Amino acid sequence: MLNGPYESYVYAYPHKTAYRPLVPKPLLSDVWRGEGRDALSFYTHIPFCEVRCGFCNLFTRTGAPESLTTAYLDALERQAIAVRAALDESGPAPRFANAAIGGGTPTYLSPDELSRLFDIAEKVVGVGLGAIPLSVEASPATATPDRLTVLAERGTTRLSLGVQSFDDVEARSAVRPQKAADVFAALDAVRAADIPVLNVDLIYGIEGQTRESWRASLQTALRWMPEEIYLYPLYVRPLTGLGRLNLNHDAEWDAQRLDLYRCGRDFLLENGYEQVSMRMFRRLDAPVVEGGEDYACQTDGMIGLGCGARSYTASLHYSFDYAVSASEVRGIIDEYVATTDFSRVEVGYRLDADEQARRFLIQSLLQADGMERGDAVERFSAELALLNDRGFLESVSDRASASASASGADGRLRLTPEGLAWSDAVGPMFFSEQVRAAMRAYELK
Repeated sequence: MLNGPYESYVYAYPHKTAYRPLVPKPLLSDVWRGEGRDALSFYTHIPFCEVRCGFCNLFTRTGAPESLTTAYLDALERQAIAVRAALDESGPAPRFANAAIGGGTPTYLSPDELSRLFDIAEKVVGVGLGAIPLSVEASPATATPDRLTVLAERGTTRLSLGVQSFDDVEARSAVRPQKAADVFAALDAVRAADIPVLNVDLIYGIEGQTRESWRASLQTALRWMPEEIYLYPLYVRPLTGLGRLNLNHDAEWDAQRLDLYRCGRDFLLENGYEQVSMRMFRRLDAPVVEGGEDYACQTDGMIGLGCGARSYTASLHYSFDYAVSASEVRGIIDEYVATTDFSRVEVGYRLDADEQARRFLIQSLLQADGMERGDAVERFSAELALLNDRGFLESVSDRASASASASGADGRLRLTPEGLAWSDAVGPMFFSEQVRAAMRAYELK
């Protein structure tokens, strides 16, 4: 544990590589029977991109013809009808706290297809998506005024733009064919569309990147005053474009990424941003989007549509099959669009009480404000002691004001600034051996 800072980007636990076919396949209505539904999250996955970046291991394919996107939306509609019927059969009407459309690249779809996508999603949510906070992902090449008009008119409150670097040479090094001028035009178009929150994704650790070029990208991003900026370390994963190059990355690269991370973090903190997690930075005066504060990803459920989307109840996380290689992704998409019966759950992972506790701790501790002590101190005392010994963990009262301590806030544990820097090693510390074994077995397939 903690042998290096970059073991795995932990955006969910367990990872979909731990999922397996469920036997027997449970009915969707049975899966959701008795589950809480007061603050669900809703996610739709569009598995299409115009190009595949060299670092990408997301579930997506390139070059999808219009006939395939139409067939995918047809299948998405069949799934939406089945999901809503199962929810209605298994309990009271659900209330959704927020929604997101990701991928892939949702804006790969045409404006008319995007409008249809919103109509389909609303069959599940039961109200217009504009009634709840809604985030949509886009690429610079597809963030066009006609598409952005649809997103704005249908109530999008947050647009996340995958810029990665404003330096053309760095973009090519990451196998991301784009020009800075096109990125500038996309950012101008997003601001003109008047979507309340703009997020810009940037990557550090690219071949040839320096402190100066990294700082220049950060400085350039501030021209548009994004409400959020995400800083991602570059990973080179198997079956990706960069992975096939057999690049030799070692402790020196880890040190470079850590240095660039600290440089980027300090730059943003000095320029009016607060740190929310290792990756997320929010502008201090950013507008608060109404309605999204009562959802907690650690405990509340999620409904996903599309063959790259995950869903989860308290004890079962499920999805369709997952792959990275182009041929396998295409096969899964083809199988999805041919599906007529979406009443059963295909692939997933069952979480017992121990796995639920691990998930809660991972998703709480990796946030900058930390977590209540609860029973985690006893359940994971060895791991927390190791973090404390490394100087990665603290009680809030260690650095909080006397008034905060007096109010009871000193019951929280949180990562120190250096602990946050090591989040991609801290999170995997709490993976169960069963999840690790399933992930290893997947990688060996």
